[in-house]
Amino acid sequence: MTLPHPEASPGAVRADLAAGAPALPRTWLVRHGESESNAGLPTLGPGAAPLTARGRAQAARVAAALDAPPALIVASPFTRARETAEPARKRFPDAPYEEWAVQEFTYLGAFHAVNSTVDQRRPHSVAYWERAEPDLRLGGDGETFTALIARARAFLDRLAARPAGPVAVFTHRLFLLAVTWTLTTGITEPDADDMRAFRQYARTVPTPNASVVEVSGGAVRALDAPGQP
Repeated sequence: MTLPHPEASPGAVRADLAAGAPALPRTWLVRHGESESNAGLPTLGPGAAPLTARGRAQAARVAAALDAPPALIVASPFTRARETAEPARKRFPDAPYEEWAVQEFTYLGAFHAVNSTVDQRRPHSVAYWERAEPDLRLGGDGETFTALIARARAFLDRLAARPAGPVAVFTHRLFLLAVTWTLTTGITEPDADDMRAFRQYARTVPTPNASVVEVSGGAVRALDAPGQP
């Protein structure tokens, strides 16, 4: 994988870490390949959607593009992330594999109804972000934005305890962006303005399926998207 030319990738993730950020091993943050939910199909809950045929091909291309054997492969417990990690696990069978709490931000709670589509959930999603209440818990068991950032920081603390990298982490769009946002802003206890700023960040930073962000050398960098044909 190679770094994109800055002028060729406007808006790409490329920023220094905030002062006081933890020292981390070289880490690849990989968004999962295209899932059935991404393709507009109904899903059986936040964690159940499998990859599509396109998503499986994207996962294979990501695995082929990794330029060094991972010291550790990590995946979210959600099906689409575990399936995206499978080709990398097959290519590097000696790499340890673990599942960490790097699952997607599931803020809709019960509003993420069984057999619902992204379009059906969109009004609830828009309403949630427009309220900009970091401690708002929807649907009884939805995750709060405050809890998302705390989970991102806990992930970074666990990662910092690793003796060496590289570490390949197969995760999800909003969690990946929460990690890069808190790393580059230093924000750990978000208020309403911070939540609005994160929403704008998520709108403007390109993170297509199977995209890869590298954290190394005190910076966050978007890599050429190996999962794209």
